[in-house]
Amino acid sequence: MRPMQKSPPLPEFQRYQYAFTAHIRDPRAQPRPAGVEARRMKIYSGLLYNNLEGFLLACFPVLRNVLGARKWTALVRDFFRTHRSHTPYFRQIPDEFIQFLQNEWTPPTGYPPFTLALAHYEWIELVLSVSNRSVDGTVDVAGNLLDGVPVLNPVLANLRYDWPVHRIAPRRKTPATETHLLVFRDAADQVQFIEINVFTARLLALLEPGTRCGRAALEQVADESRHPDRALLVQAGDALLNDLRARGAILGSRAA
Repeated sequence: MRPMQKSPPLPEFQRYQYAFTAHIRDPRAQPRPAGVEARRMKIYSGLLYNNLEGFLLACFPVLRNVLGARKWTALVRDFFRTHRSHTPYFRQIPDEFIQFLQNEWTPPTGYPPFTLALAHYEWIELVLSVSNRSVDGTVDVAGNLLDGVPVLNPVLANLRYDWPVHRIAPRRKTPATETHLLVFRDAADQVQFIEINVFTARLLALLEPGTRCGRAALEQVADESRHPDRALLVQAGDALLNDLRARGAILGSRAA
């Protein structure tokens, strides 16, 4: 068995670059590289941090106000120091921030338990506003939503949270409550948020694959919920489907 070969040492300029960026990420723990004036390094570090924070503030204004300046800055510093982004695009910095919160961040004492949920709620607006998803094939915009297969808006998210994220605000007590939100981009390219109930959330989940007619989906919901009057539920569901079409969450239907 051959012994493992050691990697050759990095050239001096690369070692310098690593030391330089390590200090920018974590100036308290990583020493400033030799030969760099402290004042200039501080200016450069500040520019990079402020640039990063600016992109985050544009996406997460409520989170910043709820956390307050001290907790927000500590959170952004933690992200800047420890996360390794996988994209060079500034627009995707909020995406990386969500990945950091989901997979790497352990909330310190004092941070609200809804921090991730609130961040995700704010982030989804950006995701849908820049989405380029479109419908494949033709849609009958006036088609029957019971007998046909309802076609959901392709730029849509059916979300469930443990917190009423749309009501969270600074200095407001927010008890944990199961919350369902329907978020979509309408025909005017505006992102709309609608609070929905468990019934509507389940119905949309059944319709999302685009394989069930509206009636079949409603009958399945009736069976799952053991509703005493299936016909009444289908009737109410028909009105709901048409309301969602009028709002822009459903585009129309296709033949079953």
